[in-house]
Amino acid sequence: MTDFITPPALEPGDKVAIVSPASGLAATFPHVYERGLERIRSVFDLEPVEFPTATADSEFLYNHPEKRAQDIEKAFSDPDIRGVITTIGGNDQIRILDHLDGQLLRENPTRFYGISDNTNLAQFLWNHGIVSYYGGHVLTEFALPGALPEYLESGLRSALFDESIGTIQPSSAFTDQDLGWDDPESMEQSPEMEESPGWLWRGGEAPVTGKTWGGNLEITYLQLSADRYVPSIETLAGKVLLLETSEELPDPGVVQRMLFGMGERGLLERFDGFLVGRIKARSHLVERSKEEREDYRKQVRKTIVDVITQYNATAPIVLNVDFGHTNPIVPVPIGETAALNPKTGHVRFG
Repeated sequence: MTDFITPPALEPGDKVAIVSPASGLAATFPHVYERGLERIRSVFDLEPVEFPTATADSEFLYNHPEKRAQDIEKAFSDPDIRGVITTIGGNDQIRILDHLDGQLLRENPTRFYGISDNTNLAQFLWNHGIVSYYGGHVLTEFALPGALPEYLESGLRSALFDESIGTIQPSSAFTDQDLGWDDPESMEQSPEMEESPGWLWRGGEAPVTGKTWGGNLEITYLQLSADRYVPSIETLAGKVLLLETSEELPDPGVVQRMLFGMGERGLLERFDGFLVGRIKARSHLVERSKEEREDYRKQVRKTIVDVITQYNATAPIVLNVDFGHTNPIVPVPIGETAALNPKTGHVRFG
């Protein structure tokens, strides 16, 4: 593994590439997409540059993984582009990795923002020593319905404009409600917020530091299944695993099997610490009562802790960290050093 590069921070007025290396929902919901672009311009004073894939439909993107890869390479190699912001996630981004020139990306380090299926690209960049940011979709963060939460705006600003994220704090409230995108008027409504219980610390009590790796659990499991782009077990020793689940709301038994696979592979015992994103408990397809949501979150959290501690009883585990598929979030860096201190309750990056 080579030394890691944190791409240069952006400055107000910089150009940012808008790309769709996963799916094409920007074409399906143009009013949501335009809302996100307007926030990038007006709130963050950045100039969006729409690359060809940005508004391509999902069928075209699925049939042309090489086009998605080309947009990534062109965005990174363009000296006028200072950041690369993805529109949304998807399901098949792993198919574009074979078309990417990792050395070209390494020679042109650029800040990259995206979650979910974009875990594929984040881990590819990790393999080439480039820090990326797990957060910042055009459609789900920048275009979030209602007013932009202060916590989210602050987190995005830090990931865009600061040299490092630094110490983060728990958000006071959160939401996992997906307001429908079919009706443009729904974008003016604010999603239902719930009081945050804060972070939960489990596992070991000794402070640890290590480079972060991981992202979405389902995509990390896909990467491990393909076994083409994952680092060696030795390379991941001493790292901090980032882990969060998606809007597919995986059953606790499915989460258990995925983690068992990682444990039997010898991975879980190698990590020095674990940061687990807040569990999403409902989606645009599945609605649950408040009690049902909390019960699901407890089941998934318990499953994660039980499996990890079965293989690794000494590493600290931080639950309910504000990254992933809920809002508001901090775009946490993948490839940056994280420091976890169970005694003080502090989490710091950089």
